[in-house]
Amino acid sequence: MPMNSGQTVFRQLLQYLPRHEFNVCVSRYRGEHWAKSFSTFDQFLCLAYAQMAGRESLRDIQTCLNSHQEKLYHIGFRGDVSRTTLADANERRDWRIFQDFGQILIGIAQELYKGDPLAIELKQPLFAFDSTTIDLCLTLFPWAEFRKTKAAVKMHTLIDLRGSIPTFVAITTGKVNDVKMLDKMPVQEDAIYTMDRGYVDYARLYSVHKQGAFFVIRAKDNLKFKRLYSSPKDKEECIRADQVITLVTKKSKKGYPERLRRVSYVDKERNKRLVFLINNFDIPAKTVADVYKQRWQVELFFKWIKQHLRFKTTQHSVFALHFSTDS
Repeated sequence: MPMNSGQTVFRQLLQYLPRHEFNVCVSRYRGEHWAKSFSTFDQFLCLAYAQMAGRESLRDIQTCLNSHQEKLYHIGFRGDVSRTTLADANERRDWRIFQDFGQILIGIAQELYKGDPLAIELKQPLFAFDSTTIDLCLTLFPWAEFRKTKAAVKMHTLIDLRGSIPTFVAITTGKVNDVKMLDKMPVQEDAIYTMDRGYVDYARLYSVHKQGAFFVIRAKDNLKFKRLYSSPKDKEECIRADQVITLVTKKSKKGYPERLRRVSYVDKERNKRLVFLINNFDIPAKTVADVYKQRWQVELFFKWIKQHLRFKTTQHSVFALHFSTDS
């Protein structure tokens, strides 16, 4: 490993960014159209530094960066950093520049981790989809009204479980029903998507099926079905049922007209019986339960987000919320 030549940690991290791809994103949305001295890359550096260093406000960002004025040029800054300039850029510059560049970075990360083994024996890509609610101040965020005296947003997140990489994040107001985000979730052919029962919508799940992907989802307690045939149980693996079924109610059968697989599993750790619906008839029943257990990685991501990204207080995070809700 080469020795550190006196560069800051921030500068060393920036060396891994594909600058050409960033410039392509800027050109795509005319990011420099109105800029005089504060470039899109200057803005990106400010926001990246703010999150990494845990800065509390735009003034805090300005003060901290300008206290190292002699190093800013070597880091990559070409314009002066001021609170008003950064606020103006956050308000006016197209958020899609950073969204597109983020997707490029996600693709690079996925390529680096594609050979890593999962916690379970599975060759296919495996994703988990879930959401978390982030409380906000109703006075500061009136557009995010959740209840009469409370504001909130929901972060809907798709995690690539091979590397725990968030590949899709959509921020909506707290009132948006989780299941509606299945319409926005990107679907990759032959991949498996695991979700909680809040995403049970048979028409939307059938759309995932028709795109050549698979799902593992908890069934609701009121599931009505007709059993076509059963596979042998494996009680040592805590499998209580492995069945091929069809849905029987008029609405559910219209939404999902094909066969489904129903697996009943007993989680001994929690002493709880779980029932899953799957459109994959090949993977072992125990693997179905193991796939669902991998959802805990989404919870870890949400915990990290709430600990490190200061949604309630920082003005630079307000910008992140702002550009996501406009999409």
